[in-house]
Order: sequence, then C-alpha cells, then structure tokens
Amino acid sequence: MVQRILRSILVLFFGSLLLCNAALSQTGGPTPSPSGAAVYFIGLKDGDTLPTKSTLHFGLRGMGVAPAGSDRANSGHHHLIIDAPTPALNTEIPNDFQHLHFGAGQTETEITLTPGEHTLQLLFGDKNHVPHSPPVMSERIKVKVADAAPPPAPAAAGGRKPSPKDAKVYFIYPTVGAYISPNPVIRFGLLNMGVAPAGFDKPNTGHHHLLVDAELPPMDQPIPNDFNHLHFGAGQTEAKITLPLGPHKLRLLFADSAHVPHDPPVYSDVINVTVTESGRPPPRKRVKHHRHWRYYRN
Repeated sequence: MVQRILRSILVLFFGSLLLCNAALSQTGGPTPSPSGAAVYFIGLKDGDTLPTKSTLHFGLRGMGVAPAGSDRANSGHHHLIIDAPTPALNTEIPNDFQHLHFGAGQTETEITLTPGEHTLQLLFGDKNHVPHSPPVMSERIKVKVADAAPPPAPAAAGGRKPSPKDAKVYFIYPTVGAYISPNPVIRFGLLNMGVAPAGFDKPNTGHHHLLVDAELPPMDQPIPNDFNHLHFGAGQTEAKITLPLGPHKLRLLFADSAHVPHDPPVYSDVINVTVTESGRPPPRKRVKHHRHWRYYRN
C-alpha cells in the first residue's frame, strides 16, 4: 500500500517536471515579441513542388528585421529549418546544414535540395539567435522537389512586373498623426512580397521608395529620384531621413528591379506627421477664458 502511494507520488512529481520543461521550451527566450507577430513563406505553401535550386522568400508581420547582434526592440532575423523538427525554443538555435541562419538580415535565400520530399519551417530569432517569447515561427510545410522547374509566372501587361494577391506595404513607424524628430528612423512593413536590391530581377520582389510631400508618380515609369522620392535600392527595410520642421505627408511605394511600380501597384496610405525639435507634441499654451484657464497647442 505504502509502495503504491510512493509510486503515485513519484509519477506525479516527474510528470510535473516534464510538463514544466515542455512549457519552458514553448515559452522562448528572454526577448519579448509583440502581439500578432508572424513569420511565413511568401509564394510557397504546403504541398508545392520546387525545382532542385529555388529561391525562398521570407515574410514577416508585426516586427522588423535587424542583423544578429543588433539590439533593437521588436526585431530579429530569420532561420530556416530543413528536414528537422522545431528546435528547443528557449535556447540558441543550432547552426548547421539543417538550421540555416540569416544573421545579415536577409529576407530571401537560394537553396539547393535533392529530389524528393522535404520539410521547411521558418523560426525568427533575436540578436543572440534565441527565439522570442512567445516564439515567432511558421508552420512546418512539406514540399516536393523535382528535377524540372515549374514554368515562370507570366509578365504583366505593358512590361510591368506582377504583384501577388494581397501584397501590401505599410509604415511600422511612424504612425498616423505622430510627432517625430527632424531625423527619424522610418521603418517599412511588407506583406506577401520579398525585398530584393535594385537590379535583382526576381518574381514577387522589389524594394521600397518613400514619397515625401509628393503625389503618386506615373505607374508605368521609373519612380523619380529626388528629395521628394527617396529610393532604398539596397533593400533597406528602415532608413534614417532628415525632414524640416512642420507638417508632412508620407507614403510608401514598392517597385521592381528597375524602380517601376508593380501591376497592380503596391503602395501605402498617406500618413500625416508633424516634425518638432524634440519629436514630441509642442507645449500647450495656458490662456484665460472668462473665469477658467484653458490650454491650447501652439
């Protein structure tokens, strides 16, 4: 009787330890991730067929890409897991042929796989290659690799590159109505497309352009390159710019390897921002109104 009680206690004890370890491994490391953050493959889904050599594009929502070692809030870099289970989520991601690191901030890669079936998964990691808490990872998908490549997507009418369905570009920072400093770091968000430097002609990719106090340019021509049309042809997903004091209108416009907008064009809504010396709202003036004091912005 006593032995059975002791055996039951030991089973409960070790079972609790296993559950705790499993919970810890699912929690991730010390770096927090924002609510709604997600990582995913662009243009690739479970069951697709790939050629032996193919380019994979990484999608990210709700966070920014930063190189390994760069300590920035709500950012990290991609890791690709090939034919391996999800690693422990509360320690550094392994670095080998099945766990590929993209610590330079890459958002795409060219890989070579043998013919047959393979599994692929994306896992986002912080500056130390440790998953965030909660972890930001894609579903593990199965793909089939064949010797022959599938036919390329047809070009859009008029020579413009096609954009995939539901592609979207948006501002991570600043937000609508924000007060910002004269030298803000503008952060660009992108959904369902990949970033590639100017001159790299790859399907479903392009690079960012920032329009400052300017209307949309013609969609069938290269975007102008001047103080009102800033190009980020190196593939940047953020940039430090200089703006004069006062109100401004900002818009993002995505474009292909030749700086020509896609078809259909991928651009953000206009956001209105105000530049102040401090980057904060101006102090309020105190004005006496009849028997009461009221406060007004300058």
